[in-house]
Amino acid sequence: MKNLTYLSGLFILFFCNCKTNTDTTTPTDTEADPYCLNAQMKKTTTFTNVKERPIHEQLVLTGKIEYNQNDLVAFKSLLSGVVDEVKFELGDDVKKGEVLAVVKSTEIQDLSQERRALESQVVLLKKQLQTKKELLEDGLIAKSEMLETEFEFQNASYQLQKINANLNLYKAIGNGKFQIIAPKNGYIVQKNIAVGQTITADDENSLFSISNLNEVWVMINIYPNELKYIKTGNSVKVKTLTDPDKLYNGKIDKIYNVLDPEEHVFKARVVLQNSDLHLLPGLITDIVIDKDSTLGSATAIPNNAIIFENNKNYIIIYKDTCNLKTLKVTTIAKNEEFTYIKEKIDHNEKVITQNTLILYEELNK
Repeated sequence: MKNLTYLSGLFILFFCNCKTNTDTTTPTDTEADPYCLNAQMKKTTTFTNVKERPIHEQLVLTGKIEYNQNDLVAFKSLLSGVVDEVKFELGDDVKKGEVLAVVKSTEIQDLSQERRALESQVVLLKKQLQTKKELLEDGLIAKSEMLETEFEFQNASYQLQKINANLNLYKAIGNGKFQIIAPKNGYIVQKNIAVGQTITADDENSLFSISNLNEVWVMINIYPNELKYIKTGNSVKVKTLTDPDKLYNGKIDKIYNVLDPEEHVFKARVVLQNSDLHLLPGLITDIVIDKDSTLGSATAIPNNAIIFENNKNYIIIYKDTCNLKTLKVTTIAKNEEFTYIKEKIDHNEKVITQNTLILYEELNK
């Protein structure tokens, strides 16, 4: 009985060892399951058909927004005095006829007297000119004598117009003071006047400048080797560094074919409407200009589909939910919308343009 128990124990031990060895055998390796887009990911992922397009290269140039020089009014005083009040600040919106400053001076009386004298002179010269024209017709004087009087009349009329225009900017208010009046509607874009400042008629600097800012100039910097790509009438897109997502469309309306001696660049001008006043003078801009292309056609990939890693460019090709792959691509050219590549994309394949980085990581795990 004891021997039977012993043999039964050996049999059980042998059976257990055999079963253990069978269970711990290493299974045959199998391929990893393909990555599949789940329902939620598929909702937020976008797919784009791509095709060959003509290659449009672009130049991206720098520039700066400036005032419309044809609309800028710079005020230089014709009178001397001391500034008593300043009623505006840089950037203020002012209306024509509004009082901008008050100056202590008695010279406005002298300017008024000069105007009265010129008015009398113009009246007298006009009569003399009429008389000499009649004498010329009768052959009683030489034509040169009539032309001399005509020149004097035109010169006096011009001086009177100039004084009238300037006196419209001043208004005497007594006590040896006069007001400086806004000559037009607009914004104060330059200011060089302060209370207590002495101003003189021979000062070269403007006291202030006004522009309406509804239209501004974008002055483009063009290096000599880029000038061959720029033509009057070229369509451009302008964006400021403060709001790079907003584009302003315009055209080059003038090229200044003189090299700027300080910046060593040529200049071109784009005139833009500025009704929302977001284009403020002084802002630095990028200007995108299409180049005339000679590179033919190539596969055009939307820029947001390109993945850049380790100095290489990749895209993700989509055939169906469980059939995605990354593809390294060779770039030929690029503009603000497309990257042009050498590789071809099959007609039944799409390129992923949304969630590209997430899917790229998943596919390369």
